[in-house]
Amino acid sequence: MNNSDQFNASRRQLLKRSLGGTTLLGLTGGFAFNPMLEAMAADLPKVDLRTGTGQWVPTTCQGCTSWCAKQVYIMDGRAIKVRGNPHSKIHDTSSCPRQFLGLQQVYDPDRLQSPMIRTNPNKGRDEDPMFQPISWDKAMDLLADKIMALREKNETHKYALMRGRYSLCNDLLYSKMTAMIGSPNNISHSSICAEAHKMGHYYMDGNWGYMQYDVKNTKYILSFGADPIASNRQVSFYSSEWGNTLDQAKVVIVDPRLSASAAKAHKWIPIETGQDSALALAIAHHALVKGLWHKPFVGDFNDGKNRFVAGQEVDDSSFSETHTYGIVKWWNLALKDYTPEWAEQTAGIAAADIRTIAEEMGAVAPNVQVWNARGAVMQTRGTYTSMACHALNGIFGSIDNEGGVFPYNKAPLNKNFPDPDAYMDAIAKKGKKHEKIDQRGRLELPALKKGKSGKGVVTGNVATALNAADPYNIEVMLAYFNNFAFSSPESKQWEKALSNINFMAHITTNISEFSWFADLLLPSTHHMFEKWGVLNAAGNGVSHVSLQKPSIKRMYDTRQDESEVPYLLAQKLAEKGFDLPWRYINEQLLDPETGKPAKSIDEFPELLAKYVTAPIWGEDGHKYGEQLSGWDELKEKGVWNTHEYQLKSRWSKFKTETHKFEFYSKSFEKALTKHAKKHHVDVNTVVDACEYSGYDKVAFVPNYQAPIRDGSAKEFPLLFVDQKSRLNHEGRSANSSWYYEFKDVDPGDIAGEDTAKINPIDGKKLGLKTGDRVRITSTVGSIECTIALWEGIRPGSVAKCFGQGHWAYGRTASKEFGKTARGGNNNTIIPTRFDRFSGASAFYGHIRIRVEKV
Repeated sequence: MNNSDQFNASRRQLLKRSLGGTTLLGLTGGFAFNPMLEAMAADLPKVDLRTGTGQWVPTTCQGCTSWCAKQVYIMDGRAIKVRGNPHSKIHDTSSCPRQFLGLQQVYDPDRLQSPMIRTNPNKGRDEDPMFQPISWDKAMDLLADKIMALREKNETHKYALMRGRYSLCNDLLYSKMTAMIGSPNNISHSSICAEAHKMGHYYMDGNWGYMQYDVKNTKYILSFGADPIASNRQVSFYSSEWGNTLDQAKVVIVDPRLSASAAKAHKWIPIETGQDSALALAIAHHALVKGLWHKPFVGDFNDGKNRFVAGQEVDDSSFSETHTYGIVKWWNLALKDYTPEWAEQTAGIAAADIRTIAEEMGAVAPNVQVWNARGAVMQTRGTYTSMACHALNGIFGSIDNEGGVFPYNKAPLNKNFPDPDAYMDAIAKKGKKHEKIDQRGRLELPALKKGKSGKGVVTGNVATALNAADPYNIEVMLAYFNNFAFSSPESKQWEKALSNINFMAHITTNISEFSWFADLLLPSTHHMFEKWGVLNAAGNGVSHVSLQKPSIKRMYDTRQDESEVPYLLAQKLAEKGFDLPWRYINEQLLDPETGKPAKSIDEFPELLAKYVTAPIWGEDGHKYGEQLSGWDELKEKGVWNTHEYQLKSRWSKFKTETHKFEFYSKSFEKALTKHAKKHHVDVNTVVDACEYSGYDKVAFVPNYQAPIRDGSAKEFPLLFVDQKSRLNHEGRSANSSWYYEFKDVDPGDIAGEDTAKINPIDGKKLGLKTGDRVRITSTVGSIECTIALWEGIRPGSVAKCFGQGHWAYGRTASKEFGKTARGGNNNTIIPTRFDRFSGASAFYGHIRIRVEKV
């Protein structure tokens, strides 16, 4: 043994002795958060080999929309560590900080521990609900009575199911039960999530969904508002791969603030919020003028001579397209005028920088990728921003190409449960025909999901509709995994609306702002450690399906929201003479192996997960991905992976009207025209009603829309930038002490504080310094927080993480539970506005504010 070997051996023995206490507890990595200890521990065997007393149990994290497959290390019945599931071909064992917060959440002493009933008949933020314990039997009896009372009055449409985050086992409670009760009102959270994000994808390449980004093979990333290593789909994968990506590709981040990803990028462009489309369109313009489009995908002029000249129209017949449609139409209708110089005047981005980006992308096309995310598209005119950004993927040929972007791989699942028509009586069928409470499909709210008027959802409009009793009141509401009184814009509107609901039951882990207005609280299991569920995700060229699986004994007297609660409710309704939902459960939701229903509520949650996943562990699963021996193998591994995505498989087979990638969207033209005919108007009237400015055929191509701003620049001189934290565990991390202790992982933030970041130039004008307490005021409300002067925010803007400002949720989340907030909730100052084409709530671009020292 040489000296080096002797040194390493001695070092190893020292590590074993010095780290013995922590390793035996399985704490290194999960709790120590010490880089030196982490590096030293990497030399040691895996945790399970060191202890020999525990086991890794598969599950899935829903801390964000990544839906990463996880393994939880269980010792003595307690969850002590979480890691990525090594069976996932998306992210392997890689992870992000959010997974650890789940450990504090599940063991949170402030969790709702048993059903509770409201004893104060008055509702309001200043009214103590005076909740008292109640049994599950009495709680479900009360809920069933309220539903039966609606049936007796033939007013079942006045029942609503409000859903926040969910698993793929949700269809029973969310859709089928609601239909059998007789209501059209199953309202999801989707339009306060990212619906506008999908508009560009769907109306240009037919994908109503999200994209994968081939970061392993790309040579150029242009990101509009996305923050891949902090808060985007597949954070775990991108975080583990980002260093390699930076070595091989140029990364340009467009964002008003220096995000975590921007801090690691080659170039940061601090654009003014709401102006992303101007930059995207100018890049597209310059790419065509310079002949940089990817000809194998787009096509070329018949004689090979480029005729794209700024300000000049082009003869459509002179260009032959290959896998795209309408690039010359787009040029003639709008793009010819969007020069880099125009964008410099419009968005304040130097024309030289715009030309450089276009030329750099053209030089390495098609191995480029253009991202867009909430910050760019969740605006009042976000649909066209989504289209403008995604059009760049078409111009540079990155669609379904190596190093580019492509949709999720198909993962066959039984996500839609059997049709309930045979279990809907006359009362239910009549109630189901009423207009939905969110007013979707009206002239001014097309909500054009997959091209169909009113098929989308307008979650944020529910509060407005309820306050106006238009189209009617909701008398009975059941909600789960949500907190719309906190997470939706203009939260006071929700507080007012919920105060007027006659009876509301909330399934929740913690008493939240939404719960405060409830009549009945139903304690929920924690999604990651105590629940059966199914999720699917995509990245790295594959999709995976992963299980949520109970790994510990339930902490309290809780029930699983999507399985046990509807099971209990169906039983109670049957006892009261309405047995159709109970019959549906026992006649339609059968074990795929035995063909029999669940014998009891204890079997039902696993049966649902088994039912949903049957296609992938059955005989035909190998057609789409890995071959499993059966349900038991899926339970053991927790993950099933698809085959790799087949590049170029959609070229000239896109699910659009032309089957091409549509720069001139015939698909959008069809959707808007059908919506207009439905309301007996022309398309221009629809565009105007939806607060857009592009008319005639310009409405069917990506075009610039000046951002709408709320309030005057004189009274509200700054623009507000809502951002997502690396520690936001779907909004449920605010009662975790770690959330505050490590808050400075968000660039510019101060640990332990709710921080608003302002450029030192603006700070000097306002006489502010880091650490000052300030009041931020918009046209709809005010919040208080701590200010930090930071060069990482564009002058004229203020950036602040969403997530703090709870006045309920627990002793850590609030200063005084039920009374005083800790920090400020961003949604208090965000006015209610929509991208009406998609139905998405606007969180960006329109919010003018002023900042004053308290």
